[in-house]
Amino acid sequence: MITGLDHVQLAAPPGTEDALRAYYGDLLGMTELPKPPALAARGGCWFGAGTAFLHLGTDPSFRPARKAHPGLRVTDIDAFATRLTAAGAPVTWDDGLPAHRRFYTNDPVGNRLEFLEPTAPD
Repeated sequence: MITGLDHVQLAAPPGTEDALRAYYGDLLGMTELPKPPALAARGGCWFGAGTAFLHLGTDPSFRPARKAHPGLRVTDIDAFATRLTAAGAPVTWDDGLPAHRRFYTNDPVGNRLEFLEPTAPD
């Protein structure tokens, strides 16, 4: 009875919300979404773009997700990679997924992110 994916949650160290806002909001172009007051008191921040929603929650014993990651679809993946590289974010291309162009990068707290663009219609 699953009807869709609501969001993906990533962890971050407490006190990194400004860096997360600069990265996910300013650099990636996602919109920060308001958290309900009871959840806002816990720290962290939520972002959305299109049908992709990421919740970044703070964790005092934070360890970055180096393997697990969200896969985010983009348009004009080359321009997106250039934008990240210009901002100092690492971009590692991977050609292992048929009918897609994709790369990996890390957010400012070390979480792995995948960006991909289909090369053929779905």
